[in-house]
Amino acid sequence: MENVDVARVFQQVADLLELRGDNPFRIRAYRNAARAIEAMPKRVAEIVLHDGKSLAELPGIGKDLAGKIVAIVRDGHLDILDELLAEIPKGLIDVMAVPGLGPKRTKTIHDALDVSTLPALEQAARAGKLHTVKGIGEVLEKRVLDALAHRPKGSGRILLSEADALVAPLLDHLRGARGVVRLEVAGSVRRRRETIGDLDLLAAVNPDSDLAERFVTYPDFAKILARGATRCAGELVRGLQVDLRIVAPESFGAALYYFTGAKAHTIAVRAIARKKKLKINEYGVFRGQRQIAGATEDDVLGSVGLPYIAPELRENRGEIEAARAGLLPKLVEVADLRGDLQMHTTATDGRSSLGDMVAAARALGHDYIAITEHTKVLAMTGGLDRKGLLAHRRAIERINERGDKPVVLWGAEVDILQDGALDLDDATLGELDLVLASVHTHLGMPRDAMTERIVLALRHPHVHVLAHPTSRLLGKRAPTAVDVERVIAAAKKTGVLLEINAQPDRLDLDDVYARAARDAGVPLVISTDAHHVDELRYLHYGVDVARRGWCGAADIANTLPLRALRARLRR
Repeated sequence: MENVDVARVFQQVADLLELRGDNPFRIRAYRNAARAIEAMPKRVAEIVLHDGKSLAELPGIGKDLAGKIVAIVRDGHLDILDELLAEIPKGLIDVMAVPGLGPKRTKTIHDALDVSTLPALEQAARAGKLHTVKGIGEVLEKRVLDALAHRPKGSGRILLSEADALVAPLLDHLRGARGVVRLEVAGSVRRRRETIGDLDLLAAVNPDSDLAERFVTYPDFAKILARGATRCAGELVRGLQVDLRIVAPESFGAALYYFTGAKAHTIAVRAIARKKKLKINEYGVFRGQRQIAGATEDDVLGSVGLPYIAPELRENRGEIEAARAGLLPKLVEVADLRGDLQMHTTATDGRSSLGDMVAAARALGHDYIAITEHTKVLAMTGGLDRKGLLAHRRAIERINERGDKPVVLWGAEVDILQDGALDLDDATLGELDLVLASVHTHLGMPRDAMTERIVLALRHPHVHVLAHPTSRLLGKRAPTAVDVERVIAAAKKTGVLLEINAQPDRLDLDDVYARAARDAGVPLVISTDAHHVDELRYLHYGVDVARRGWCGAADIANTLPLRALRARLRR
């Protein structure tokens, strides 16, 4: 059992408790524990196997939740979850899963309209009753109808981070096979898409390899779907399908290119090949019956006159034309980033202390970080007022007096109130090293009102960064109804930076809007929004988004040295 599986159980318990109207502090404990488990670099199953007692010492866990983790790992289920699933109607759980609703809104709708099934939800929305419920509104009502009309069939997609967690142990297992020359992830995982529908693996092997036999012995497969010399397939216990393609080393580059996709990109490149009287498939590049390339992706693309195109760009969004013209960007890398500009500590809703966050950032080689605690309107997070922020400033100054890296910037994540004002007085805002403005409340506002709310905040002279601009949570909460193009235009005019939030369930801005900002000349920042030391490693997920958005190091403000960054923030 992987960490994501244990974390999902806790998240599901939290959702169902919230749907039932349970104690908010109990709900928060489960959510915090889920985040802590998912961020852990070590598998909790291994901790349970060797010393389950040490789980209680982990931040955000404690003795009670540690016992529940042991139960999940050893028994495969949790009694409280079983009880909640038996108590709460399945139809209500289905309603909760509709994008834009979630447990809190589902409970509100149920209490007001007695809606407890998807058909009842659709009927209420079509009758115009949904928007009469407090906190819903006509915009959300329309989004619910659209979501119901386009709801996916089957098990759906999972987060990229979850796919990474599932594929890592599988690759470790397969590397134990005999005769494996190369083994890589292909498909949408390699393109670093934000959600994943299945896993595509590719291997180059020697003739005596036993990789196919090794594949079918993987213990986390619920069933084997195919077993052959060139293709194996299985379905994980989680329901995700895994396809393994096996080729000879001389075909590996062609197969890796072919199975990385996206389909529209490969179709376009194969059309170029046909004009040159060439054929590209998973076995190589052929002129007639003769293979002329295929061992590497460089050779494959070079055969049609194109330079190497990074996997993240292979979406047929202009990358082929840019490659032909020699205009492909040099994409940003994790090593280009000098710091992390959003994180939280135990001063508000974080689960690691200020000292621990600084030490973890130092271990990662950061030159600077920003500690950006929540402000007072978010009472559930322990948000700080001026007095609390000033006390936190003194703690930061004591750390900076040591003269070690990283330099710690005194910041705050300041809520944008419903009228566009900020949840902190101007005097304190003017003293902060870094002001992040963000939306956490009244997420169902109409599009024009939400857009105006955000634009007004961007015009405030002390705002430096707009954090997670659309407030989405992948698979849980749809983006707010906001005109992002207008927000980008306002950011360009005011000099405010836009954040790519690297939390795996946010990735906000997304790749499309990140590219729009980059094309408009609006710099971005990539931040982890870490609430625990282990979450600082999420930075690469923000880099994935930036790369898919065609961003180079010059497009990301926190690639700048600290002095240059401070000058940029003073704008």
